[in-house]
Amino acid sequence: MSILVYIEHAEGSVKKTSLEAVSYAKVLSEKLSGGDVVAVALGTIAEDELSKAGNAGADKVLHIEDEKLNAGIIQAHADAVGLAYNQIGANTLVLAKSSLGDAVAARLAIKLKAALVSNVVDLPDTTAGYKVKRSIYTGKAFAETTVNKEHKILAVKKNAVDLKTDGPVASVEKVSFEIGTESFATNITSTDKATGDILLPEADIVVSGGRGMKGPENWGLIESLAKELGAGTGCSKPVSDIGWRPHHEHVGQTGVKVAPSLYVAVGISGAIQHLAGVNSSKCIVVINKDAEAPFFKAADYGIVGDAFEVLPKLTEAVKALK
Repeated sequence: MSILVYIEHAEGSVKKTSLEAVSYAKVLSEKLSGGDVVAVALGTIAEDELSKAGNAGADKVLHIEDEKLNAGIIQAHADAVGLAYNQIGANTLVLAKSSLGDAVAARLAIKLKAALVSNVVDLPDTTAGYKVKRSIYTGKAFAETTVNKEHKILAVKKNAVDLKTDGPVASVEKVSFEIGTESFATNITSTDKATGDILLPEADIVVSGGRGMKGPENWGLIESLAKELGAGTGCSKPVSDIGWRPHHEHVGQTGVKVAPSLYVAVGISGAIQHLAGVNSSKCIVVINKDAEAPFFKAADYGIVGDAFEVLPKLTEAVKALK
């Protein structure tokens, strides 16, 4: 049976998390039946962007090139993906866990009468049934979920799998489905998007600052290090609450949850709500002048020192390495 992968994009650029989902589906297909991995992309996307799905492991890409799908209306995306799923005769849908992905997956679980497992971090164990390992309690523990239904939806957690980049170019097939007008009943009047060269949900490296930075006028130190690292910038909740930084940079349980390869926390004490939003990071570096800061307990590396002395030296060291 084929596996369908739902691909998300931002302004026509395929998201890295979706490519990770394609790579996961490819390894899953090889483990199970060896069926085709078919990706489905919605809206306006350049063909060279779609070809990345082939490099990640897709055998074919279905492109539903309908401009109305660019708005990301959940009902319309769920209907379009459901039609593609039925057309290829799939029994599994794989997608990246995200705000849009979660909403689409929930609707499709009902439409397809499928089992839905979210926050997936590993391939299913099929030695005795079908068990899927997933992250729970904001990354503090894992659970094994037994799936008994024929149709399955797996939402893969960011950075949980290695991204494949050496696959052959996939064929891109433009398709058109009859999506009912009721699917577009939602009317989006305006969109307020986060800005910046590297957005937090997609950033592989994140540099965040807390109240230890003493004021917004000092944020240039954070931004300089982030620029040299090719990183996104974030902040703690108190920093966004007092208006030093915009709310879309707030990292934590009630803000943006991140899972980068490297997370650098500067002047952040490490409240449990902040830790819950970053504990899926592969490597955490903490810079704080308070040696008793709770964040050090969760850090892979720690620097006890004044951020205003450490950051310029660290930035220069990164420049020298480059």
